[in-house]
Amino acid sequence: MVKISVLQHNPALHVPIRPGDPTPVQRNLNPSMHPFAKARERTRALNAAKLDKIFSKPFVDSLEGHIDAVEVLTKPLESLTTVASGSWDGGLILHNLHTRSEMLKLPQAHKGKISGLCFADPKGSRLLSCGVDRNVRLWKVGTGDGEDDSGASSQEPLHVYPWKTSFNSIDHHRSDPLFATASSTVQIWDETKSAPVSNLTFPTSNETVSSVRFNLAEPSVLASVGSDRTFTLYDIRTGKAERRVVMQFRSNALAWSPTLPTMALLASEDHNLYTFDVRHMAAPVQIYKGHVAAVMSCEWAPTGVEFVSGGWDRTVRIWSSREAGGKEKGPGGREVVYHTKRMQRVTSTIYSSDARYVLSGSDDGNVRIWKAKASDKLGVITARERASMEYRESLVKRWSVDKDVGRVLRTRHLPKSVYKAGQLKHTMLEARRVKDERRRKHTRAGEQKPVAEKKKTIITEQS
Repeated sequence: MVKISVLQHNPALHVPIRPGDPTPVQRNLNPSMHPFAKARERTRALNAAKLDKIFSKPFVDSLEGHIDAVEVLTKPLESLTTVASGSWDGGLILHNLHTRSEMLKLPQAHKGKISGLCFADPKGSRLLSCGVDRNVRLWKVGTGDGEDDSGASSQEPLHVYPWKTSFNSIDHHRSDPLFATASSTVQIWDETKSAPVSNLTFPTSNETVSSVRFNLAEPSVLASVGSDRTFTLYDIRTGKAERRVVMQFRSNALAWSPTLPTMALLASEDHNLYTFDVRHMAAPVQIYKGHVAAVMSCEWAPTGVEFVSGGWDRTVRIWSSREAGGKEKGPGGREVVYHTKRMQRVTSTIYSSDARYVLSGSDDGNVRIWKAKASDKLGVITARERASMEYRESLVKRWSVDKDVGRVLRTRHLPKSVYKAGQLKHTMLEARRVKDERRRKHTRAGEQKPVAEKKKTIITEQS
């Protein structure tokens, strides 16, 4: 009898070959058979870095509709497509990022500049706005997600909260019907009452509060920055200011980290950004240098890994919070800089809820949409394309310390005015450093000790 063995077919081992795919080749993985493997990998990394620069087209679109400078941008927590913007002309526009259209337009929401916007609920069905007309208005708006938009938008406010002074900023509590406003003091309001339920201020303080934000993890804690160069922490349970620090320069904006509850980001007039751990406020955790004019806005990405800033140098910059000051959002060694010829001074910046896009509002009245990663492809990406992109990204990260690859990654194009201002700023800072070094050299030993850069930013800490 003859025995016949039958080979079993395993469909898992069969990889279908599409038309145009290269013929599979069997490779010997023995390292001794590939003496030039590292040289080939370096060449691929260099080409990947160049391709990343070639395909870097960050600008996506511009949302028009305002006739004056865009002062503030905000988004709801649970919506991917809704963004609200407020302008100096008192106009309020609700944008849909998916269709890039206007969902709601209120040309005269306030008489004068709108200085603050925030959504009153996570889904974005109600919107709070404040301005220099000394009023806070509560609006009913649509989310644009198609869930509950029937008759949602209204041209008349649901409620108006008048006060004696103009407002500079506003923020809503995460869960309770409370919101905080910033004027000469920080005030806590209840949505059901027409007057503030409490006033929060630091003793002997005579400041104008420019920005106020509730903590994302502990909503009872909020922070503010003011015109007297202070960064202050409050607790609405005790009804008073707990701690504050006085800095060398005033801060213009404030943002809490979504992943590290104790980390706060400040945008300062001295062209820098600072991250503070509120448990240890004697010195900032990190200083981020790069802007050549006052930084007017800052916002964390929902991932908590990057943040975006905008300033009077007419640039939008994306930073990595995991790196030291002045590092890029990825391999390379510098922050990512976005700019256009027509964009004027940037007054507000935010991330989209999916962290894929960055939005900026500027003095020219436009809300611009940028890619969070300049070389990202818009549209459908196949599995083969994604694998190729991840392979190139890993190559660039591995070879970023190489001289040529690093040079390509660090190369960036800046406006001539920004470049010259940066060179002048570098010269002045270097002259200051040399002057301090010579002063210490020609004084008695031990009389003057060098002070860390982080220590110089804080004048005093008060509690």
